[in-house]
Amino acid sequence: MKRITVFCGSSFGTEKDYEAQANLLGKTLAGRNIGLVYGGANIGLMGAVANGAIENKGEVIGILPRFLQNKEIAHKGLTELIIVETMHERKTKMNDLSDGVITLPGGFGTLEEFFEMLTWAQLGLHKKPIGILNINGFYDELLALVETMVKKGFLKVVNQNMLLTSDNINDLLDKMASYEAPTVNKWISKDEI
Repeated sequence: MKRITVFCGSSFGTEKDYEAQANLLGKTLAGRNIGLVYGGANIGLMGAVANGAIENKGEVIGILPRFLQNKEIAHKGLTELIIVETMHERKTKMNDLSDGVITLPGGFGTLEEFFEMLTWAQLGLHKKPIGILNINGFYDELLALVETMVKKGFLKVVNQNMLLTSDNINDLLDKMASYEAPTVNKWISKDEI
């Protein structure tokens, strides 16, 4: 993998581990010579992951919509800052520039970005690994909901298995490096329920 997109919060959250792990993820990506593609901001976990990579001489590409640039949150130390017009254009550019996705703790925006990339993978629009760094069990309830989707017949196990998870950065990166995308149809027939 040459580059990984990281989706995460523009806030720090309530636990110090979130910031520490975001920074360590940036550092680890740089150490593995994997570029970081992210939302371009200098605040919250977004700033922490970028700083971790920058401080360790990693490539960091930020993709920021113009309306957020005008709020003066753009990170000034990036390898490259790409300004786009819309949020959708931002996600498309992030997808174009990366070979996989890691999601850290965040709010609605983080989940929206994560689920769009996961849905694109499920539909076969890309074959990139999608990972969750489940810091201190932040995503345990989400993973339980995904299990419920399988049990209730709305998601195939093979599609559930597309979602790579770990609470350890190196373990997650290793899973992503060996990932092979499924080749099955997304739709579930009545016979499969």
